[in-house]
Amino acid sequence: MFDSVESCIEDLKLGKPIIVVDNEDRENEGDLLAITDFINRDCINFMITHAKGLLCAPISYELNKKLKLLPMVNNNQDPHQTAFTISIDHKDTHTGISVDERLMTVKALCQKDVTLADFNQPGHIFPLVAKPGGVLERVGHTEACVDLAKLCGAGETGVICEIIKEDGTMARRDDLVQFKQTHQLKMMSIEQLMIYRKKHESLVTKEALVNMPTRFGQFDLIGFKEIYSDKEHVIYMKDYEGVPSVRLHSECLTGDVFHSERCDCGVQLENALIHINNHGGLLVYLRQEGRGIGLINKLKAYEKIEQGMDTVEANHALGFESDLRDYAVAASMLKTLGIHKVNLITNNPRKINGLRNYGIEVQTRIPHQFKSNQNNQNYLLTKKSKLGHLLEAELI
Repeated sequence: MFDSVESCIEDLKLGKPIIVVDNEDRENEGDLLAITDFINRDCINFMITHAKGLLCAPISYELNKKLKLLPMVNNNQDPHQTAFTISIDHKDTHTGISVDERLMTVKALCQKDVTLADFNQPGHIFPLVAKPGGVLERVGHTEACVDLAKLCGAGETGVICEIIKEDGTMARRDDLVQFKQTHQLKMMSIEQLMIYRKKHESLVTKEALVNMPTRFGQFDLIGFKEIYSDKEHVIYMKDYEGVPSVRLHSECLTGDVFHSERCDCGVQLENALIHINNHGGLLVYLRQEGRGIGLINKLKAYEKIEQGMDTVEANHALGFESDLRDYAVAASMLKTLGIHKVNLITNNPRKINGLRNYGIEVQTRIPHQFKSNQNNQNYLLTKKSKLGHLLEAELI
């Protein structure tokens, strides 16, 4: 159904529009999207004729700092916070609504010397201001358009138009597939673009390096900060030779600090540090409490478990997926240290796939299982049966 990001970029460079869809649990819509540097009047005419939605011009946050286009409203009540500015026409247009005059307006946006004085307001083109972090900050068509413009090596602006069916209703996933086939267009998702960027861009900065003595041994402790959020993560590292042993450990306050026996997190953390101290390697400590749902929601999940649910059912009852963790940041941390191949200490296939999806080769898996206790036995059985963890039955 979806084409590769690379093939979509090639079509965009040729001046062709592509279809970009968002998540089915968001707007569940598809937009025609084109890059301003490469489009012509035929592209604009195709978009307004066949897509039929509102023709908008996403621009980067940086470009709008220069243009100083004002928000359309002071109190944005759009559920998705789409950042409309006051609409514009190029100053040399007559009415601004024809294909040629709309093309003139959007083309002006990608000129290096463009200023607000080049436009009249209001007009017939609707600029949308993207978040600085693109789709890694907001999962919208506005950000996708600007991100794709940057990946095309173009100016930081494009054109989007929602796809509407002949009966006037919005085109959904199956309709968009038919639209793609009818018009021989490429189609991709915003989720694909997010994965592409996470794989090819650095997501963290290295902030600090200190010596850290612990009861498990001496380690180098390296602090990282995410570029697109305030989250901070650390790596414990011991000198190693060849391919390092690596443990990905998601934060668990109750298990790591207070030694809860509801889970096996604390035991896994301590034994990973012992292994790394003895053999060399790295422990990547990630701020992904409660399989990504956060501390308070984890405690609410514990309440559900006390009512008879298992850990997966509890997540679902709270409206969360079974496991919300993502390992793009972990991969980026490793790449920052020049590491592209690891021996992974894990029982969780999702961690193996998670690293591989973001360009880290997992050479071997090192099992990391310890004897259960009476309080976490059901938890471990659920991890094995519902989350696919590679656990030996005799240790549960």
